[in-house]
Amino acid sequence: MQMFDSYMSAESPPAFTVACNTFCSPLKALGSIETHPVCSRASTPRTPVNPLHGTAEAWAILVRAGEAQLPYRSSSASEKTEDMEFVEVFDSPGKGRGLRAIKEVWAGDVLFAEPPFASVVFDSHASSICHSCFRRQEKLQRCGQCRFAQYCDRTCQRAAWEEHKQECAAIKSYGKAPNENVRLAARILWRQDKEGSVVLDTQLTTLEELEDHLYDISEDDLKDFKVDIHNFLDFWPRSSKPHTVDSVSHILGVINCNGFMVSDQRGLQAVGVGLFPNLCLVNHDCWPNCTVILNNGNQSAVDSMFHSQKRIELRALGKISPGEEVTVSYVDYLNLSEDRRRLLKQQYFFDCTCEHCTNKTNDDLKMAGALLEGEKVPEETVKEVTEYSRTMLEKMEKARIEANYNEVVKICRECVEKQENVLADTHIYQLRMWSTLSEVLSYLQFFEDAATYARKMVEGYLKLYHPNNAQLGMATMRAGVTHWQAGFIEIAHGMICKAYAILMITHGPTHPITKDLEAMRMQTEMELRMFKQNEYIYHSMREAALKNQPMRMMAEPVTESIKNLFRRK
Repeated sequence: MQMFDSYMSAESPPAFTVACNTFCSPLKALGSIETHPVCSRASTPRTPVNPLHGTAEAWAILVRAGEAQLPYRSSSASEKTEDMEFVEVFDSPGKGRGLRAIKEVWAGDVLFAEPPFASVVFDSHASSICHSCFRRQEKLQRCGQCRFAQYCDRTCQRAAWEEHKQECAAIKSYGKAPNENVRLAARILWRQDKEGSVVLDTQLTTLEELEDHLYDISEDDLKDFKVDIHNFLDFWPRSSKPHTVDSVSHILGVINCNGFMVSDQRGLQAVGVGLFPNLCLVNHDCWPNCTVILNNGNQSAVDSMFHSQKRIELRALGKISPGEEVTVSYVDYLNLSEDRRRLLKQQYFFDCTCEHCTNKTNDDLKMAGALLEGEKVPEETVKEVTEYSRTMLEKMEKARIEANYNEVVKICRECVEKQENVLADTHIYQLRMWSTLSEVLSYLQFFEDAATYARKMVEGYLKLYHPNNAQLGMATMRAGVTHWQAGFIEIAHGMICKAYAILMITHGPTHPITKDLEAMRMQTEMELRMFKQNEYIYHSMREAALKNQPMRMMAEPVTESIKNLFRRK
């Protein structure tokens, strides 16, 4: 159950665990249940409380939507596809090269899967993440030569040796490990020197053909860029093939604008960066028809022949017809069109001309005022509270970085009180406050309050995000777990079913998050049956189980979660 509760806040481990024999077995003995498929452990709230009824109709629809047949097609395309039979390169008008579909695909289908040309762990996670499988581990084994790389065990070390071998000697000779940009550039060039610029039959582009945007880099960023070049030349061993400043600059430029975030095993936190050449050809759209998910594969087997590679999967969010361009979103949609365009220009050096940016779609909802008895709140009042919220968001973020979570709650509550009945439930500043409050209150174990804000957040997200958006699915899952911890089992099950339907499309059935969610769905379904049969016994058993467990503080919420697909400077 530990993996279930890890979704309560952004990346939090569980607050409580309950053994099967203290919760499910007595209920089975009483005849309340027949089977308990995933009840070896179960989450519990601090106090048994009745489910919420304020939005019963809305969440009844959500339950039905989640329990209905999923909009997911079981086909050969829904499995990992390492060939390129579904896409081809073409000249996209106004964008340069892009990829388009050559066969019809449906929601959940994998258009292609691609292993990284090279990937590295972020400097900030170098001592807590396995450098091979990118799993988070409490105890890692350090490389005995360079003393920098860390691994789960010998199996992971052997799997990573081919990529780490030259890096290991270089770090030992240099005396320290350079930053992640230099390390990734070195790994790319070592592999290129050995295997060439095209390393797979399915690779659609060479590294030389990828854009580096060197002439678009700002003066401030150019200073850091030159430092990376200097550090690379110092780090690069004399025994390796020499490279010119131009070739090194090109690779670093490609990393700068095409590096892809690599997440931990459960896909919750960005822990590294990698280069995926085919993915670099997929153009941006603020309302895309595809999403990119990292699958870390499986390298836990002792025999390496049973290992599966780390890879990205390009998954369709809906039906895509032959000839239609496949797109992903480089930035979070939960920004105004003006802010998205600014971010894209600053980081990726292009002006977004997608339909949503051109028409400023949903910008009115994202800055809308509330309706009180059918009357709109005056624009001046909405503008005043919007400016106040912007200021409070900056204060909140500062307190959050300092891990002053009581101050975060104080700031958020003060701001939410002023936003109430002034800003609409789709106003992005209010949604950000609700999101932060639900996460931090879950960390502080105020689950009932956290559930209230999480529910409001999801209701707002449903009006803004694409119905199959991965961020919507993850937010709905975390909200479902929060309601589960608070004891609101009916709403929790509805949310978890809805999240499962979304993540079956965005992540696929074999992803660790989807597997966790399937176990949660079975568990909450079982608990919901018990609740409907006898509400009193259900809450009594939960309370009894809780009393047998010690209270433990949850891990702190992290500030670095995956909001954008591609790496930002």
